[in-house]
Amino acid sequence: MSESATSGVREMTVASAFAGMRSVTPVVFKAGCPDCRGRFELAAGALRLAIGATSRTTFYSFTCPECGVSVRKPAGERIVELLTGGGVRTLRLHSTL
Repeated sequence: MSESATSGVREMTVASAFAGMRSVTPVVFKAGCPDCRGRFELAAGALRLAIGATSRTTFYSFTCPECGVSVRKPAGERIVELLTGGGVRTLRLHSTL
């Protein structure tokens, strides 16, 4: 790390900021299947989030790892925040009026 002569603030490179990190723990989400009633954890890559213009058109989806059914559930503001913060791929839906 080097100290800036003009501001007295320490500057840090990206490499030095992450130098002490060993690994990143993957984010997992708890989910349940309404068909088979299975309870499981899914990685962010197993989920998809669609954000529509209204709460009725905002949802997340996944395939149940136990029975294979495609599951779609509504996503309120808090769910959207958690999923996007956890790295779930997001699709923004636009209306065509």
